[in-house]
Amino acid sequence: MLRVSAKNNEVEVDIQGVNGNEAAAGLGVEYGLELMKFAESLALGDEQALAAARDRLLEEAGEEVLVDAAGVAANFQRMVRIADSIGIPVDDVYEQNKKQVWEELGIESFASAQNSL
Repeated sequence: MLRVSAKNNEVEVDIQGVNGNEAAAGLGVEYGLELMKFAESLALGDEQALAAARDRLLEEAGEEVLVDAAGVAANFQRMVRIADSIGIPVDDVYEQNKKQVWEELGIESFASAQNSL
């Protein structure tokens, strides 16, 4: 989604930012590094890192961006859980792009990749 959004808005991004690459996170995404650290600490469930990331995002980007980021994260969790639980099929566009993105991001190296079809 980041890649498509960037293309539609004619912005250069590096999707390695979703893999924790700090230099890539800041390319083309305002507050990209701070947003990456927030999302990463949230996903890992690291309360200390989350508190630090939340404070940094608030300091750098302001309250509105922090609230929006928390809302997006919560909504993403909700949508993924609903889709997984009811077995929503993956569309053809996703399948066509999946291999390229998986290779580029090294998704196969994550332990959880064993649980993906």
